[in-house]
Amino acid sequence: MKVGVLVSGNGTNLQALIDAQARGDLSPGEIAVVISNNPMAPALARAIAAKLPAVAVDHRGLERQVFEERVLASLDAHGVEAVVLAGFMRVLTPHFIERYPLRIVNTHPSLLPAFPGKDAIAQALAHGAKITGVTIHFVDTSLDGGPIIAQESVPIVEDDDAATIQGRVQHLEHRMLPVVVRRLAAGKLSCQGRIVRRAE
Repeated sequence: MKVGVLVSGNGTNLQALIDAQARGDLSPGEIAVVISNNPMAPALARAIAAKLPAVAVDHRGLERQVFEERVLASLDAHGVEAVVLAGFMRVLTPHFIERYPLRIVNTHPSLLPAFPGKDAIAQALAHGAKITGVTIHFVDTSLDGGPIIAQESVPIVEDDDAATIQGRVQHLEHRMLPVVVRRLAAGKLSCQGRIVRRAE
């Protein structure tokens, strides 16, 4: 299964996928293209270093529909069958999501449904939460509300700040995301209502 990875920033989750592919741990998934809405994103340099197609589609100055059509055209040109949002900081419209039903996955730095949206780690700290974590979910038209594929928790301890929690969260993301992508590519994830089933 050819996978398109959408990125906006540093690309550490992308790097985890690149490293998994190099080890043979993403198969039968294959990164077909990396697309960023930020032409200066370090994630694009990671893709180029890995000899992967890297495409910038700058969203600035574009209507949302025009931006998405350009992204979709690039995904189509590379034969993409599933999409991974790896630190992609744009909200996708129903038009985009409907092109890949139950084939778009996203990572979120909380135990959804707690703390959806932006600044999830800061939200957890502000609420005095004792645990947070990582959720990988299918993307639907809600805000971080799609069916949950995988979750793992991390503790919040005294004197933690957002940076220390983010480090723990990223460690989990880098381990969990390649596993989910591999299972998706292998056809081992199915959804019954909101419940995601995993075939072994």
